[in-house]
Amino acid sequence: MLKYDTIIVGGGAAGLMAAGRSAESGAKVLVLERMNRPGRKLGITGKGRCNITNTAPLAEFIRQVQPNGRFLRSSFSNFFSDELIQFFNNIGVKTVIERGGRVFPEGGKAVELVKSMTNWCKNKGVTIKTNFRVNKLIIEDDCVIGVSGLLEEKGKKELISFTANKVIIATGGVSYPATGSTGDGYELAKSVGHKINPVWPSLVPLETEGTIARQLKGLELKNIKGTVWIDSKKAGEDFGELSFTDFGITGPIVLSLSRLIVSALKENKEIIFSIDLKSALDDKKLDNRLLRDFNEKGKETFRNILSGLLPRVLIPVCIQSTKIDSDKLGHQITSNERKELRKWLKNFNFKVTGHRPFKEAIITVGGIDTNEVNQKTMESKLMKGLYFAGEILDLDAPTGGYNLQIAFSTAWTAAQNK
Repeated sequence: MLKYDTIIVGGGAAGLMAAGRSAESGAKVLVLERMNRPGRKLGITGKGRCNITNTAPLAEFIRQVQPNGRFLRSSFSNFFSDELIQFFNNIGVKTVIERGGRVFPEGGKAVELVKSMTNWCKNKGVTIKTNFRVNKLIIEDDCVIGVSGLLEEKGKKELISFTANKVIIATGGVSYPATGSTGDGYELAKSVGHKINPVWPSLVPLETEGTIARQLKGLELKNIKGTVWIDSKKAGEDFGELSFTDFGITGPIVLSLSRLIVSALKENKEIIFSIDLKSALDDKKLDNRLLRDFNEKGKETFRNILSGLLPRVLIPVCIQSTKIDSDKLGHQITSNERKELRKWLKNFNFKVTGHRPFKEAIITVGGIDTNEVNQKTMESKLMKGLYFAGEILDLDAPTGGYNLQIAFSTAWTAAQNK
């Protein structure tokens, strides 16, 4: 068996960071990646732009993380957003800060970031083996001393084992399985007694009842507010962008609210996603706006007046929903009809019936219970020599760069500790 100081299982964001940092500390490092090249998921994140972190202050960052953001306090004190930005600058990836504190590579290409991280690892002496699926941890005297698995090359499979002083599992969750995130790490952790909290997709598009979303396919709405009602109780809201698909709704605010929605769907609760199309106006201001429009355009039809209020493809939906005659003139619109229009503009509702599968989800909720992991080192409390980093842990956050920072920080911490 070939001997290394540190073996990293998984060559994604956390795996590459852990590998390079371990090598910088003088370790002989091996990365075992299931796919034919490392960083495949990292290369498609943020629609190929890769939102690497967020400039939010520490307290806000921790507040955004579920279910236990405090677990990350030690990792973030070791390596947080400022250090991460400096790290990328040092390896040749300049960054820019955009709306909401989101940090992106200046070139706007995630694949360039992956290339830079991979080169950094190789320059530090890291060995990266691809097309290798780890299927077993080697245990001796209640301590992990290596791994074994299958190397697949040219259609042939070969069983190979490696030994190491420490093994870091950074295999990710089960979102985007085509990139190699297929849950292998959970099985490895379970094999030594770790509890895996239930997993489900998050930052995922939603399926809605009826055909209206399909009618609006391709429409993107900006500066709107989305509110989630679960069993008639307000459960969450967000402001930003949303778009329609042939199955339902997606976009930043949908993804950010999907965590609580998917959880409620699992419990068979009724979920309404309400869109406020005129979020900048309260009811009174909107009513005054409508009254002015109907007075000033009194001789125009209701359909024509709506063209100043809504995107073209939304007009038939509005007419259908409010049941106001499309040919009715502005000065003929009654106060009750104006009230119906105002209510619809502020509450364009969809019943959520489901969510898209893991292959369309950005992240995984659930994973290794953090109560069984030492937050100061990322080492397993159940098995010496075994460490975890990244999405495999039961830690997740909304869009905005939070999840990648979790991956990089936990990887840095895992790599620091020998």
